[in-house]
Amino acid sequence: MEDIVLSPREKEVYDLLGQDKTTKEIAELLCISEITVRNHISNGAKKLGVKGRLQAICKLVRLGKLQIKKKKDSYESLVLWNGCS
Repeated sequence: MEDIVLSPREKEVYDLLGQDKTTKEIAELLCISEITVRNHISNGAKKLGVKGRLQAICKLVRLGKLQIKKKKDSYESLVLWNGCS
């Protein structure tokens, strides 16, 4: 399995993306700017070797780092960062 090293903040941002949060919502939740959120998404995508947030989420799911499960007619994500630091 690939060893992907995302920063704690990148992990947090991708977890929130997996919960269907928008860039604006993530910025408000984390008390950072939308530009900073986009930077975290972009940096994470580069580390994953993909071109965008959707591809990054798909790769994290494939690698077992991000699980999206259905709960009461909505999707909730559970992030598993086994071995990532």
